[in-house]
Amino acid sequence: MQTLAHFADGGPGPWILLFPLIWAAVVIGGITLLRRTVWRGRRGPRRPAADDNSPLTVLGHRFASGEIDEDEYWRRLSVLDEQFGRTGKGGAA
Repeated sequence: MQTLAHFADGGPGPWILLFPLIWAAVVIGGITLLRRTVWRGRRGPRRPAADDNSPLTVLGHRFASGEIDEDEYWRRLSVLDEQFGRTGKGGAA
């Protein structure tokens, strides 16, 4: 009696090569699923988005839109760096 597990000569047929491909697809699919769901939360909190109303952000938007030129941008940035620092948090030193 010939079954799917044995080829005509008694050994496995060439379709047996399909099993490693199926297992590889299962493993890759499982890893992809884990990366998109479970492992994403373990990386820690994401960086908070920059406040759109912070002076540094407003200055960057003005420069990007062409309202001010490069010299004006660097001059104002140096003043803001002294007052707010690179993090954009308020507070006088």
